[in-house]
Amino acid sequence: MLIDSHVNLHAPAFDEDREAVIARALASGVRLMVNICDKVSNYEKVRLVAQHPDIWCTVGTHPHEAKEDPDLSPRTLVDIATDPRVVGIGECGLDFHYDLSPRDIQAKVFRAHVAAARETGLPLVVHTREADAVMGEILEEEHAKGAFRILMHCYTSGAELARRAAALGAWFSVSGIATFKAAEDVREVIRHMPGDRIILETDCPYLAPTPYRGRRNEPAFLPQVAAKLAEVRGWTPAETEARTADAFFALFDRIPRP
Repeated sequence: MLIDSHVNLHAPAFDEDREAVIARALASGVRLMVNICDKVSNYEKVRLVAQHPDIWCTVGTHPHEAKEDPDLSPRTLVDIATDPRVVGIGECGLDFHYDLSPRDIQAKVFRAHVAAARETGLPLVVHTREADAVMGEILEEEHAKGAFRILMHCYTSGAELARRAAALGAWFSVSGIATFKAAEDVREVIRHMPGDRIILETDCPYLAPTPYRGRRNEPAFLPQVAAKLAEVRGWTPAETEARTADAFFALFDRIPRP
C-alpha cells in the first residue's frame, strides 16, 4: 500500500473540493494519510479532517508559527494527544530560512514538542531548514535526556545532519522534491538513508512532484514520489511500497495496520 505521511488537507487550498481530493487519493492507491497540524490553535480544523477513517492527525506548532505561543507547554500537547486519532507530535522544529519566528522562540517551542513526544511515546515530526548545526545539537541534547522517536520530514538538509539524526534512530520522509531536476543533492542523501526508515509524503498542497510542478499538490500524486524513490534506491515498485509501509507502521504505531 501507499501511505502519505504528511498532508495538509485542512488548508484553505482544499476548501472547495476536499472530499474529491480524498477520493482521488484513495483511487490512486493511497490507503492512509496523516493530516499535519500547523499550529495548536488550528487543531480543531486539523482534527475535523481526521474524522475520515483513512486519515489520522498530529498536534503541534510549525516553527513559522512558534511566535503565536512562545510559552507553549508540553502538557498542552500531551493532553490533546490523548485523542486516539492523534498519532504524532508536530510539525515542529527550526526554520532559519524565513525566520518568521525569532530563533530563540523556535528553539524553545521545539523543545516543548520534544518533551511531549518523550512523554507520549508518539513520533516527533521535525521540520528543519538551514538550521543543520543547531538542529543536530538540540536533537542530541534532548535524546541524551531520554529517548524519543524522530521523523525528519521532507528531508532536504545536508548529509551531516542526516547522519546525526540517523544515529539517533530517526526516520526520514521523501517528498516530491526528490523528483525535481535540480535536486541531485537531495537524491544523493536519499541514497544513504537507512533503508528500513524511509517513508513517503506529499506535503500537499505544496511541493507537487514532476510532472505536476506548479500545480496544487495532492495525495493522488504520491505514486510519482514512490516511483522516484524506487529509482534512486534501486528498488522495485512493490519493494518500495512494502518497505515504506513497514517503516511507516513501525514509526506511527498508534495506527493499526490493515
